[in-house]
Amino acid sequence: MRPQLYRLCALVAMLLPLAATAAKPRTLIIGITQYPATLHPLIDSMAAKSYVLGATLRPLTAYDAAWQRTCLLCVELPTFENGLAVREILPDGRTGVAVTYEIRPGARWGDGVPVSTDDVIFAWEVGRHPLSGVASAESFRRIHAIERLDDRRFVVHSDRLTYQYNLIAPDPLPAHLERPVFEADPATYRNRTLYDTDPTHPGLWYGPYRVVEVATGSHIVLERNPTFFGDPPFFDRVVIRAIENTAALEANLLSGNLDMIEGALGMSLDQAIAFEKRAGDRFRVHYQPGLVYEHIDLMLDNPMLSDVRVRQALLYALDRETLVRQLFAGRQPVAHGPVHPNDPMYDPEVPTYPFDPTKAAALFAEAGYRRGPDGVLVDASGRRLRLELMTTAGNRSRELVQQVLQGMWRRAGVEVTIRNEPARVFFGETVSRRAFTGLALFAWISAPESVPRSTLHSGEIPRPDNGWSGQNYTGYRNPRMDALLDAIENELDPERRRGLWAELQRLYAHDLPALPLYFRAEPHVWPIWLEGPQPTGHLAPTTFGIEHWRRVSD
Repeated sequence: MRPQLYRLCALVAMLLPLAATAAKPRTLIIGITQYPATLHPLIDSMAAKSYVLGATLRPLTAYDAAWQRTCLLCVELPTFENGLAVREILPDGRTGVAVTYEIRPGARWGDGVPVSTDDVIFAWEVGRHPLSGVASAESFRRIHAIERLDDRRFVVHSDRLTYQYNLIAPDPLPAHLERPVFEADPATYRNRTLYDTDPTHPGLWYGPYRVVEVATGSHIVLERNPTFFGDPPFFDRVVIRAIENTAALEANLLSGNLDMIEGALGMSLDQAIAFEKRAGDRFRVHYQPGLVYEHIDLMLDNPMLSDVRVRQALLYALDRETLVRQLFAGRQPVAHGPVHPNDPMYDPEVPTYPFDPTKAAALFAEAGYRRGPDGVLVDASGRRLRLELMTTAGNRSRELVQQVLQGMWRRAGVEVTIRNEPARVFFGETVSRRAFTGLALFAWISAPESVPRSTLHSGEIPRPDNGWSGQNYTGYRNPRMDALLDAIENELDPERRRGLWAELQRLYAHDLPALPLYFRAEPHVWPIWLEGPQPTGHLAPTTFGIEHWRRVSD
């Protein structure tokens, strides 16, 4: 071989490993404990779905990590001060609001079709249809018109003026793809949407990533979306793996099958504390307090639970302070209602239910229960006070909590049986269709000063005739609560609103449509080479900023 040719071959051989390294895609593998029941933006409410959609779609407006309202898909946040929001008098004399939005220039679905006003109008049409089965139909019903100004600008006309007036616009759905599916039969649309039947279609996504592979119950693979209007992401591929057992989740992280674990859907707090001691040299654990309300929804159609005295007795029978101290090292505060102490509308005078077995026994007696021969409470007809407690299978923290609650209630004379389901079944079918019979343990994640209309208003009870829309899974009905929810939304003065919020919290504490447990502190586990994630501590998923995550060493 000639010397020149030999030197050329040697140079090529040296460069080949470098070329292979450069060509290797940057991949981030994330572990979560749930698999989404659907990827449709409007149907069902699951943190797992929100996490995926945070990387593949962006709402027009949202609360950011600093708990401030901001634009994500819109150009400028509408306010009364900048003239993009104006009061308007409705034909019936009420005051409504007209809010003008502009979609960011360059926003396109993954198939190249521009994100447009027509997509927003279509989303509104889906949301307000009585049989579409969206999670929060009321937010669409209160919009009485959307005025099209041009392809990217539109005016949302709401039938009421609320303090959240600039967060009311529907987020777009791809009308060019989904409209034919919806119009074929709105009543079965939720089962035929392309988000479930063809989720890898690029035209469904306009965020920094798009879905390219779906293995139901296992994982979802995302790749860079070349049509994204913002900064290009650092990682070429993101794999979101669902491992419902939290012990297995940790094992996969330590073995290198995962790079990180999402805090809202990851390790239990006690697990994370122990993990940090063992693996703190390889991983960072960030504990994010937030608006994550762990509670037990009660099936109020159950005659045993329809009696408020039974509900109050159930809560008095729980030693929640001991529970959070022993299981979570006291890092998760006991909840006295759905409003977090860090929320500006929290009422420190809200009535509480300290552990009091004597009060619990007295309330059970008032409700007509006495101890049977085996210690279980029975009513006058001899029917045992037996309740089924359900939650998401494989979540070690919740399963431990279940066992503690079961023991505490056993001592009070309540017979509790445990039956759990995979998260996608528990949320997608059992809870959303009110198919649980007694107690359902899970969490609500909210935004700052978020009015719990969908969970407490009597008009938000899921039923077959409304396509199972709404999130009032307990079946709670109280005209005063309905009136308070309306009044809070319509009150723009913060101090007057604070008084209404205080009354709502007192009423909730009395009626107990759900049993408050604690507010979660979410342990996010990241490799030491990752920078960029900013947990919000509220409803907005961490993935809203995923395009800014990066490997430090690169």
